[in-house]
Amino acid sequence: MSMRRSLPRVALTLLLAAMTGWAIFHRDQINLATFDGWLASLGPWAPIGYMILFALATVAFVPGVAFSLAGGALFGPFWGSLWNLAGATLGATLAFLLARYIAGDWVVRKAGGLLKRLIEGVDAEGWRFVAFVRLVPLFPFNLSNYALGLTRIPLQHYVIATLVCMVPGAVAYTWLGHAGRGALSGEGGAVRYGLLGLGLLAAIAVLPRVIGRLRGSFTWIKPNELKRRLDQGDAVAVIDVRRPDEFTGALGHIATARNIPIAELNSRLAELAGLEAAPIVLVCRTDKRSAAAAHTLREAGFSQVSVMRRGMERWNEAGLPVIGQMVCP
Repeated sequence: MSMRRSLPRVALTLLLAAMTGWAIFHRDQINLATFDGWLASLGPWAPIGYMILFALATVAFVPGVAFSLAGGALFGPFWGSLWNLAGATLGATLAFLLARYIAGDWVVRKAGGLLKRLIEGVDAEGWRFVAFVRLVPLFPFNLSNYALGLTRIPLQHYVIATLVCMVPGAVAYTWLGHAGRGALSGEGGAVRYGLLGLGLLAAIAVLPRVIGRLRGSFTWIKPNELKRRLDQGDAVAVIDVRRPDEFTGALGHIATARNIPIAELNSRLAELAGLEAAPIVLVCRTDKRSAAAAHTLREAGFSQVSVMRRGMERWNEAGLPVIGQMVCP
């Protein structure tokens, strides 16, 4: 099965290599000026048609690398990057919507174990997991577009995370495509764009290790799971990093929580002496400040650090008990 799945990718690679070799040895027969004139005669329909083709190819599981390289050759480094990014995002969105509203059963059969991992990741981390999937190509791009449509992530979050986090890859391949065109026409800047593209791809290649370290610096815990552990008497230290007025504000706080605002965390680490190896759960209104606090504690040597997903907002939505809640008259 894995061999069958790799055949289209291998075939595309061989085809691109053959086309590149042919173009190099026959570049004197290629009239780029004539082709540019024809493209310019299409006016705004050229980029519009290109983006539509890119989007449909993405829906049809055609590898986007070929289009990204072509975009750089056809439209240059700037506009090519823009049209490539727009086409890929449009295609990813169409696949997402098809899975969510039309082809859900087919996606379940096609995705298999991938779907389970994506659902678990989105449930735990929301749009952050989509960003991770886009930045770190551990999952097949075209299939993950469909599989993510069956998760609970809102469409807006999916589109924004996809658009932003595909920028590095889109730019890198566009520059390589532009460099290939420059090599055919003998332009002096071709080498520069080629090196920039390769450098960006090299940077993308080390992202799994960098992001893995960041993601591995703490774990996530859901409010119901934290409540269960507290009820069964686990020795969990709950640290609420909100400001004191929020700690006793409308959302209240967890009964066993200790309030150490994130702005004071570095100066009050001594108060946590003895908890270096103990389980600590950090809480804030959502989970942004508590995630930042988790990195601080990990750097200070605390080994069992968790962040409560969506913070006190989710705790209250789940109807879990709070104390210190200020009641407005």
